[in-house]
Amino acid sequence: MDTSPQIQMMPSVAQLLVKEQLLDLEQTETAIERANENNIPLVFFIVENEIIDADIVANLLAKDFGVPLFDLDCFDRECLPLDIVNDRLISKHKALPLFARGDHLFIAIADPSNQIGLDEIKFQTGMSVHGVVVEANKLNDWIKLAISAKESESLDDFLSDTYLDEIDISNDEKDLSEEDFESADDAPVVKFVFKVLLDAIHKSASDIHFEPYEKTYRVRFRQDGVLHEVAAPPITLASRIAARLKVMSRLDISERRIPQDGRFKMNISRHQAIDFRLSTCPTVNGEKIVMRILDPEGAKLGIQALGFEEEQEKLFLKHIEQPQGMILVTGPTGSGKTVTLYTALNLLNVTERNISTAEDPVEIKLNGVNQVNINIKTGLTFPKALRSFLRQDPDIIMIGEMRDLETAEIGIKAAQTGHMVLSTLHTNSAPETLTRLVNMGIPAYNIASSVSLIIAQRLARRLCKKCKTKTKIPREELLLEGFSEEDVDDLVIYKPKGCATCTGGYKGRVGLFELLEVTKDLGDLIMEGGGALEIAKHAEKEGMQSIRKTGLKQIMLGVTSLEEINRVTKD
Repeated sequence: MDTSPQIQMMPSVAQLLVKEQLLDLEQTETAIERANENNIPLVFFIVENEIIDADIVANLLAKDFGVPLFDLDCFDRECLPLDIVNDRLISKHKALPLFARGDHLFIAIADPSNQIGLDEIKFQTGMSVHGVVVEANKLNDWIKLAISAKESESLDDFLSDTYLDEIDISNDEKDLSEEDFESADDAPVVKFVFKVLLDAIHKSASDIHFEPYEKTYRVRFRQDGVLHEVAAPPITLASRIAARLKVMSRLDISERRIPQDGRFKMNISRHQAIDFRLSTCPTVNGEKIVMRILDPEGAKLGIQALGFEEEQEKLFLKHIEQPQGMILVTGPTGSGKTVTLYTALNLLNVTERNISTAEDPVEIKLNGVNQVNINIKTGLTFPKALRSFLRQDPDIIMIGEMRDLETAEIGIKAAQTGHMVLSTLHTNSAPETLTRLVNMGIPAYNIASSVSLIIAQRLARRLCKKCKTKTKIPREELLLEGFSEEDVDDLVIYKPKGCATCTGGYKGRVGLFELLEVTKDLGDLIMEGGGALEIAKHAEKEGMQSIRKTGLKQIMLGVTSLEEINRVTKD
């Protein structure tokens, strides 16, 4: 084994991977750095990013550390003694109690070098603790499911008859004061709302919908871009649930006739806080409330997590490092535009640069970035904010959305006068973005000289790795879907099935991107009045890959299904 000081300073797991030639020195250093940036153990980072297969890592660590190897698939999850170990320790050390024999406790771990974690559990439980090695990806899933089951019981349990007996619903329409909802932490409505929020976090939901109808009430989560019903409380609880949510967001609970917007923060651990942005809307049946769940860590994913292909990533990095110009990100609501912009800002956020953003509203706060909340009521509009930025020696300006001609004109001028400008537009493709700017009233020569890169994007659901199944599709149909003759030879296509660890056969999402670089030739075409189709054909000749083609590649890689790509890319 290499005994150089560089190797010796690495964690023992990293040294072992280098020794067994599973990773070279440069790969290992990069993995350590990125694992530290994402604040996750090295073993989990390597497995989650598919650098090395989980079973190879588990077998190697078990053999080298002399620790038994265990397969979680052969164990009954219902038998886990979760009450023995504190949830905080389970999450902190990625250590799951498997079973107890007398005063001996056996713990599933993925990294046997983490002796500190086992010692803490030993101190907390007062038992003799023995570690057994399991595959990191399985352990991660089991821990999430175990804590979710323990901390966030089924919402149906909270809607049982016994539970509802505790709630006084005889005079639901009475005026409710803040004290009614803050006086008792164990009030049933308070507990129900808290469990809904916790359940949404555990299920990685992006939005929560509280919806009153004439005779029913329902709660839905948006998971991986699709809404799913999770609970149906009695309609008589509608105003109480709404009032509780408004109290938490410091809104006026007596005002039910006009929309209101608010936000609050929930601390779910010492190191993690989740922001909730709330919007109320008065309907004929009561107030509908939608909550957006904002995880600040979502803006710190790093460029690799976006899902760019290698050439797309190079093009993206090339343009955000330019001293001036405009980069536009386009796509429908919920396509991940904000995450792409925040990823760019994180890469650009250094002491040497002055960065200002105008957003409606500010979704995620970034240290070192001057963020402005647009407020139409007070007269603080996008144009006013941008004019103020230009008087404050900016290097980079981010505009949440180009909604009108005035905002677009100021942004274009800023890009032409030595500033980097980032913004979004709502169009279906990158070529359409250029014609949209022309239709807004921006002169073609200004567009050609200022816009440097356009990114169109969508988010497609990933197939669950555990339950996806192969499917057969006729060759003729595949050719009609856009696959080439070469592609369909030996092509394996998967479809969703569904299991306990996913939602309808899908788990997580992958980005689909279309990057259009405004070259000199393309700029000439824009000034000649070329339409979206002409621009698209020219860009494809220059190497642009459409969102549809990116999606077909993800199908060929087994990442997603044909049905899903058709859902997000077909007009």
